[in-house]
Amino acid sequence: MQKTTQMGDYKERNENEIFTRVLKAGRRTYFFDVRETKAGDYYLTLTESKKSFGDNGESSYEKHKIYLYKEDFKSFEEMFRESTDFIISRKGEDVISEKHDKDFKSRSYTIESDEEL
Repeated sequence: MQKTTQMGDYKERNENEIFTRVLKAGRRTYFFDVRETKAGDYYLTLTESKKSFGDNGESSYEKHKIYLYKEDFKSFEEMFRESTDFIISRKGEDVISEKHDKDFKSRSYTIESDEEL
């Protein structure tokens, strides 16, 4: 079943977008969107979008979102850094999964352009 989006819904969802960065990483794409609340404050939306294919061969996107507000930035950043440092110190930076291409280079884009940052 395909969900249709009304133009008003699209406009409302994207009107409060202030700043966007896109990280393409294989079949996954990560969106870092700064948005504005109705009160005029900013918050961050992190979205993981993963392309998948159904039995009929049609592609679809599975999306997961995290809403991060300013009051949580410092704690989130500290825990993120702690967690990533732990992984790197234990397993190094090389990708060891057979599912990943070691020569893969992740790229970062802006939403307005396909040029790499």
